[in-house]
Amino acid sequence: MPVTKDSLLKAMEELKKTSVKRNFKQAVELIVKLRDVDLKKSESRISEQVEMPNNMGKPVKVCVIASGDLGVRAKKAGADLVIGREELDKLGKDKKAIRKLSREFDYFVAEAPLMPVIGKTIGSKLGPKGKMPTPVPPSAPIEDVLERHRRMVRLRVRDQPVIQCRVGIEDMPDEKIIENIQAVITKIEGKFERGSKNIGSIILKTSMGPPIKVM
Repeated sequence: MPVTKDSLLKAMEELKKTSVKRNFKQAVELIVKLRDVDLKKSESRISEQVEMPNNMGKPVKVCVIASGDLGVRAKKAGADLVIGREELDKLGKDKKAIRKLSREFDYFVAEAPLMPVIGKTIGSKLGPKGKMPTPVPPSAPIEDVLERHRRMVRLRVRDQPVIQCRVGIEDMPDEKIIENIQAVITKIEGKFERGSKNIGSIILKTSMGPPIKVM
């Protein structure tokens, strides 16, 4: 059964009633339990990025791998780190540094011509974490690319038929959180053959709060 906006509004109301105030802003998390999904099939083990309609109140760190003009523009646009061609070669010889990089940054964006080099140097470490860079042309409007990536969440299904991700923080307007939830659900429905029928249940919770069942 498709989830309705009314059911999401009721769940958000209950979420805020039952959430105990903490000395930090709690995240609002979405948990989607899948059904009738065969995880032995590769197409069921998804790793997707979803661009949210609204910022989720969390700093998202983006690393840009680029040289020349794109690298210069990425620095000016506020990329959290810019890695050039020469640095890639050095990184490829330092597995510890690659692991640290993969932990420190949420997303990677790369100048498309550098993707073969990335595959040979750091791709083997980023790939399994679902963090292979998004390729962009050298002329890409990098400000827009960075802004979009800072509104993204990663959806992953591996060993268990469950998807969990952040959709906002507790002091965001309900409408904005719901728009983010709907974007995630739409993406999930589009990945499975039976769409909404492959969704068994939807749960919302704050970081420290009890789970609230939507459906």
